[in-house]
Amino acid sequence: MTVLRCATTNPGKLREFRAAAAHFGFDSIAIEPVENLPALPAPVEDGDTFEANAAKKALHYSAFTEDPVFADDSGLETDALGGAPGVYSARFAGPNATDAGNNRLLIERLQGAQDRSARFVCVIALAQRGRLLATFRGAVEGRIVDEARGANGFGYDPHFFYEPFNATFGETPPGRKMDVSHRGQALRSMLLWCREEL
Repeated sequence: MTVLRCATTNPGKLREFRAAAAHFGFDSIAIEPVENLPALPAPVEDGDTFEANAAKKALHYSAFTEDPVFADDSGLETDALGGAPGVYSARFAGPNATDAGNNRLLIERLQGAQDRSARFVCVIALAQRGRLLATFRGAVEGRIVDEARGANGFGYDPHFFYEPFNATFGETPPGRKMDVSHRGQALRSMLLWCREEL
């Protein structure tokens, strides 16, 4: 059994990563959090790209375990706002932002905008003992709707309308979302790589 350590304190992300590994049939890979992660010093996420922040986190936390560590940086890009919130998605409404606060600010900023096109982007970086092994990227296109719809997922999911499903990600069952989501794409690529290389 290969153990991959996940460098996230976000329970929603950890839940999605574990569900995706099972959903895609990677039974020989276990996803566990980095031990004592909340007590460890956190890296400063000051990169201006998803790749930079993901790599910074993975490399930082790889010093605290022998197992390979992966970290993701993901977020929402909207065309009408020039790609915002982008790398600031989790703290769009401020350093202690909640999902509700971020969503409220997003809808406020988009008032009057004709172009509602948006995409979720996820980059996963994999590192071991201070060495970056690889990065993996996924993206999914959609549009932003004003009214929150559905209780599934987290973050901006209730406002992200995915045309092929005629539903928001908040209305989409987790397994179905994982088949097309940015996080599902990136994680599947990483797990395939790990099965071949580790």
